Amino acid sequence: MIPQDPGPAGLLAKLRSLYPNTGHPTYLVRAPGRVNLIGEHTDYNDGFVLPAAIDRSTWIAVQARDDEQCCFHSLNYDSSACFSLASLAFDHEVQWINYPQGVASMLAEAGYPLRGLNAVIYGTVPLGAGLSSSAAIEVASALAFSKAGAFEVPAGDLIRLCQKAENVFVGNSCGIMDQSISVLGKKGHALLIDCRSLDSRLVRMPGDDVKLVVCDTKVERCLVASEYNLRRQQCEEGVRLLSARLPGIKALRDVTLDQLNEYRWLLPDVIARRCEHVIRENARVEQTVVAMEAGDLVTVGELFAASHQSLRDLYEVSCPQLDAMVEIASRVPGVLASRMTGGGFGGCTVNLVRSDAVDRLRSEVETAYARATGITPAVYVCEAGDGASAQEISS
Repeated sequence: MIPQDPGPAGLLAKLRSLYPNTGHPTYLVRAPGRVNLIGEHTDYNDGFVLPAAIDRSTWIAVQARDDEQCCFHSLNYDSSACFSLASLAFDHEVQWINYPQGVASMLAEAGYPLRGLNAVIYGTVPLGAGLSSSAAIEVASALAFSKAGAFEVPAGDLIRLCQKAENVFVGNSCGIMDQSISVLGKKGHALLIDCRSLDSRLVRMPGDDVKLVVCDTKVERCLVASEYNLRRQQCEEGVRLLSARLPGIKALRDVTLDQLNEYRWLLPDVIARRCEHVIRENARVEQTVVAMEAGDLVTVGELFAASHQSLRDLYEVSCPQLDAMVEIASRVPGVLASRMTGGGFGGCTVNLVRSDAVDRLRSEVETAYARATGITPAVYVCEAGDGASAQEISS
């Protein structure tokens, strides 16, 4: 549960009350969560994604120390934890500290001159909802270490090191989308990302009369769970088997639907279905960009629906609560597009909704979803926001 937002002033006051003033500059850093419009489970297949940073973020107030100790306090967990830069190791007791600790480990491995710090963290990104609270804390932590150590990390390196922290240190085989959009997001836009090259371009969101609404099933998901990593392994196995007839392919990004259909007999059925989802989903991302830029929200809605169906039936990462949420939204006049978003197994749906239908959607979700599942949902009306930032705070 997210406690009351202390605001920047409250975060800084907490830093000063918990930790002595070290005499070094104080910084306030921020990194946003994200909602993915379309392109699910394509990022770790070197494919395309279309996320938007949202106006919910992880904030860190930070001040450098003169030793190797790193002390963090989380307002969300009402918990403190410290580690030494000289002995970075996974903490099995305090799980949340592994995200900043993992980032420190990867920055140190890359040769950046880390120094100890005191920090207070607060996040407005709902935890476990599939809105990438993990990438937000990783990117914010990287900025905190860079400010404390007086060094800069190029955006591309920062993105890759934060992803590596989650892959290697935390143990979740995520792709690079979440860290990319947390760094590169821009207000009023989604970002089309090529997850192989990291090339990206801005895609303007629909106008003010269309709102971005996230509906939280309140079914908490854990991406470190075996099912997520299994999907990645299945895709890699598909590439391995297909490469016998398609030499030179490196990822499912390199396989066309015609090629998959021609050589489908090489694959076990479950592997073939995983591959089909990824290949079709990559095409849907590109089609969605064309439709959004043309203002064709009818087609966007059809592509969202096809994506959800594919994630449910081919990739098998939906759940009854997500399906119920999408079905409920699809019945509400003024809801233009709806599908599950994020890794699956719970979490949220993303919806594009006419402004005058937002209250109607909220009411219908709060009543019909609770009646169907026995769970009280949450509805977040979001804006596409800017990526990560940092500012020095004068004493």
